[in-house]
Amino acid sequence: MKIRERGVAIGKLKPGKKNCITDVEGVMVGQVTLDYPLNDNDQYVCTGVTAVLPHGGNLFREKVPAASYVINGFGKTTGLVQVEELGLIESPIMLTNTFGVPAVTQGTLEYLLRTTPEIGDTTGTVNIVVGECNDGYLNSIRTLPVKPEHALTAIENANSEIVGEGAVGAGKGMVCFGYKGGVGASSRLIGKEQSSKDYIIGCLVVTNFGNKDEFPFSKYGLSEIPLETKETPDGSIMIILATDAPFSERQLKRLAKRCGIGLGRTGSHYSNGSGDIVIAFSTARTISHQSTGHVEVAHLIRDDHPLMNKLFQGAAEAVEEAILNSLSQAETTQGRQGRVVEGMFS
Repeated sequence: MKIRERGVAIGKLKPGKKNCITDVEGVMVGQVTLDYPLNDNDQYVCTGVTAVLPHGGNLFREKVPAASYVINGFGKTTGLVQVEELGLIESPIMLTNTFGVPAVTQGTLEYLLRTTPEIGDTTGTVNIVVGECNDGYLNSIRTLPVKPEHALTAIENANSEIVGEGAVGAGKGMVCFGYKGGVGASSRLIGKEQSSKDYIIGCLVVTNFGNKDEFPFSKYGLSEIPLETKETPDGSIMIILATDAPFSERQLKRLAKRCGIGLGRTGSHYSNGSGDIVIAFSTARTISHQSTGHVEVAHLIRDDHPLMNKLFQGAAEAVEEAILNSLSQAETTQGRQGRVVEGMFS
């Protein structure tokens, strides 16, 4: 059940039809969830992979404008250096646990090499983007349960339907504010003057941060749920932001910075050991890998147009609601060493 179904409405802007990142036309999400005990009774696999595809075509051949913003850098992502340099994404955006990054990178590379034979042969190499959070409280992370084939499956399963939330995919083993966290999603409609078409901002998060004392129950009209204090790491959050608004990579970074507002509204103060990272992209146009021209033409929203402020507002609201949806949708989950993390509403 999403947080709105519990009577909690976030912000002033309306959500999209599905209230998730796939409201942005063309965006697809696929997930693989791993949930099983190991032979050793104290060990348990409680993790997964989530893949976000900016469109359903070949992402290497048709790249999208993109930017990243590091709110707090205690993270182990791959690929952001080139995203910052060139302002483009050319692979699925992959999310998993901290120690799963190498395997997910390999699986994603195998997928791209299979679907794009020219990579590393008649053209350059490919930049793969992978983000992570540490699910080691519930997941036996040292056993390295995430394999390259899990990344392949997540990509191949990707679709534009309503995204599964809570303890699924990369969010399976995550803990947020001491409760069960995980995958959350939301979206916002941004109206344009003198036009029947709206822009869309969609958000997907993997939440793994905060402690119980930081969550503002009264602000959201919720009753504080009793919870035994858990010694969990500082945690992290991965925020993926998609929009069909025509933005440059510079404007996408400006949009990404506003995600910190939504994160802060939920009670986070970006703790020392937290990796709080935003990856933002626009689907308004694609940039061909091969071109004979030396000029790239793009139509962009003016920075000083009032619409820009609405887009900033939409980013903050979508992130806040996506975080709450991750909590609202997550069910009580068991993991290694007999540990159990309660769902906030289960």
